[in-house]
Amino acid sequence: MIRAVLDANVVVSSLINPQGVPAQVLDAWRAERFQVVLSAAILDEIGRVLRYPRVAVYHRWSEERLHLWLEDFAYLALTTPGTLSLAIIQEYPPDNRYLECAVEGAAAYIVSGDRLLLSLGIYQGIQIVSPRVFLEILHQDRP
Repeated sequence: MIRAVLDANVVVSSLINPQGVPAQVLDAWRAERFQVVLSAAILDEIGRVLRYPRVAVYHRWSEERLHLWLEDFAYLALTTPGTLSLAIIQEYPPDNRYLECAVEGAAAYIVSGDRLLLSLGIYQGIQIVSPRVFLEILHQDRP
């Protein structure tokens, strides 16, 4: 099965706009079209962003519901140890967490809308693509 790291912006966008392309990516994951690879650092970022007042207004989840959603997401994902440290992206070092997770989790893809990540294109054989391109890849991979 294809393994992919999802950028926090993809996950958060899917919850803000359930009809958008990022939401279709998460729908494909729920349909077991690919496996999400996750690290504690990425999960923390997702939780932090979902708690921002300007984001919370869209999902309107209680802290308990948010906590349970994050727990479920982590449980269903392949979680990496988070021991690898890379310094590839100098302009915004926190973005390196996606590369670290993908390498540790032997992911084939990083799915992101982040221009710094997307500008890499590929890292150690890991393709870095937008949600739209990833959906096209999943469509082509369908038997």
